[in-house]
Amino acid sequence: MLESVLTIASMQTPKDAWAFKTLNEEWIARIFTIEEADRVVLDNPVENIVNKGGDVLIARDGDTIVGCVALVPTGAGVFELSKMSVIPELRGSGYGRRIIHAAINRARVLGATSLFLGSSTRLPNAVHLYESVGFKHVPVEQIGPMPYVRADVFMELEL
Repeated sequence: MLESVLTIASMQTPKDAWAFKTLNEEWIARIFTIEEADRVVLDNPVENIVNKGGDVLIARDGDTIVGCVALVPTGAGVFELSKMSVIPELRGSGYGRRIIHAAINRARVLGATSLFLGSSTRLPNAVHLYESVGFKHVPVEQIGPMPYVRADVFMELEL
């Protein structure tokens, strides 16, 4: 069996942007409801993330897009880790861990001094992954207003 080669790089093409949108819509719509704040970033990630100093990372196994994550700048070296997804059939296979490590490294390159995220108790595997790479639970007041109704877990990672 051939060893898969995972590459994780910044979003480059409209196809990448479409994959970012559809990967996230899949899990959000299946477990929650797509909210206005989701539509804003998913419909135009270049304008609402990249052009503001952030990045969207696309993970590929060979030529197949298998996952993504966004780094959304919020000011003063603080970035939100957002919209992380792995295709359903590969969840639990270690891709998410590799994507989050790539995102942390990319955040440092972008000048981040800390990352924060909002997640949900309905996503226990995601919460466990964030904990395992060093994110700490914090009160929502520590990270500021969260635009997602579904968010009930708030975490931060100092870089």
